[in-house]
Amino acid sequence: MKEITRKEEIITTAAKLFKEKGYSAVTMRDIATAMGMKAASLYNHISSKQEILKDIIISLAEEFTEEMFLIKQSETNTLNKLENIVALHVNITSRNPDGMASLNSDWMHLEEQLDYYLELRVNYENDFRSILKSGILNKEIANNNMEVMLFSMLSTLRSLYMWIPSKEDLELQKISSELSKVLINGINK
Repeated sequence: MKEITRKEEIITTAAKLFKEKGYSAVTMRDIATAMGMKAASLYNHISSKQEILKDIIISLAEEFTEEMFLIKQSETNTLNKLENIVALHVNITSRNPDGMASLNSDWMHLEEQLDYYLELRVNYENDFRSILKSGILNKEIANNNMEVMLFSMLSTLRSLYMWIPSKEDLELQKISSELSKVLINGINK
């Protein structure tokens, strides 16, 4: 098992604080205090709060974009691709709910990396849109408004960080399966 570095501990602690208070309200001193260290010592491991935010958001956005591209390219039907997207969100969110809160709530605070993040986000959404379009063309899913379908699924998936951490005895496969049923098949009897 990989040993966690001090920098990774700082990033994890900061992500939790960002989720609780919001990025703008958290200071480097707050992070240092939560780590049980002096603020000056924090700078031995990390250069700024902006670096922490970038590490949190960009690493998650890159993971989502890369995995979405692989799902899009996979040789399977649309329903399986959509189930894989749901599983992707459940898995990443269960591993890093605090980071997901920053990804969804604090991305606009990125400075130098904002354009790169937005590019990743657009690529992710375009791949998702492409999967939906293919499913409609192949008559695998209903011919509904693609933007409404995309928005409906993404708003649920992007907000999982508010729900998953509170679940006891996480059974990720079961959560993914149940969530897929509702998001893909709806709630009709």
